Amino acid sequence: MKKVVFIDAVHPILAERLSKLGYLCEDATLYNDKEVKETIKDACGLVIRAKFKLDEDFLKSSINLGFIARSGSGLENIDLDYCNHNNIAVFNSPEGNRNAVAEHALGMILGLFNQLNKGDQEVRKGIWNREDNRGIELDGKTIGIIGFGNNGSAFAKKLEGFDCKVLAYDKYKKNFTNRNVIEATMEEIFEQAEVLSFHVPLTQETDQLFDNQYINKFHHPFFLLNLSRGKIVNTRALVEGLKTRKVRGACLDVLEYEPSDFSSFFTNQVPEELNFLLRQENVLFSPHVAGWTNESYYKLSAVLADKIEQTFHR
Repeated sequence: MKKVVFIDAVHPILAERLSKLGYLCEDATLYNDKEVKETIKDACGLVIRAKFKLDEDFLKSSINLGFIARSGSGLENIDLDYCNHNNIAVFNSPEGNRNAVAEHALGMILGLFNQLNKGDQEVRKGIWNREDNRGIELDGKTIGIIGFGNNGSAFAKKLEGFDCKVLAYDKYKKNFTNRNVIEATMEEIFEQAEVLSFHVPLTQETDQLFDNQYINKFHHPFFLLNLSRGKIVNTRALVEGLKTRKVRGACLDVLEYEPSDFSSFFTNQVPEELNFLLRQENVLFSPHVAGWTNESYYKLSAVLADKIEQTFHR
């Protein structure tokens, strides 16, 4: 019987469906690195999120590996070149949490615009200050979306109910303009955007993409949303942008400093730049949960099961 090793915890529907396809599913979620390498020697499949870096050395531990199923979208912890050269199929499941990310992005920008976090905390303290909690409206704003894949296009769809001008740029996709989205150049986004939202993977091209030079290209002050990967945004540059008011505010579901396994980093000394952000009322945080709803937890695994079944059991 072919064995699939689950390195990270995912919704049980994936193991249930793989078992029905004839796979032996082994739970290795509590194994250390050495134990995982030992148990994957005879595995035909791996199921992961982000616990381990699957580099060439790690992947060589398995001699019969046929596929890697990554619950989620990011593939930066997998050696894709090695997989391509060794006929290892790599599946991810951005379709499973794109709606969750889109709803979270919309919720964050509306929360920031209407100062909901500040107002909530003040009311809880007995402070009833209506004037200082006056909000601004999303209607009429120009939104720049960077990356028009699953998450970017889903966010654009959520914006259909607002009277926004949505500009989208994707280096690797063309001819996607529709009645609600305008395919744009980066120059057009720099010139017009009042809200900027990142929906791109972490690659050599996007690592530290949002830096001082990038900020200075914008013609007007703008709000930033980052619900993709923390290292896309240079935190020092963001701090400087907030100080000069070129960046009017930020919604951050991800941070440059977070570990690759998404665990907390507050057990270590907090960087000075992050301390600054934590003190700002015009910065809204969430703990890398934009795509992590009760519904998406199931859908992420169901999508992977579909892809494995369609590829190997048609």
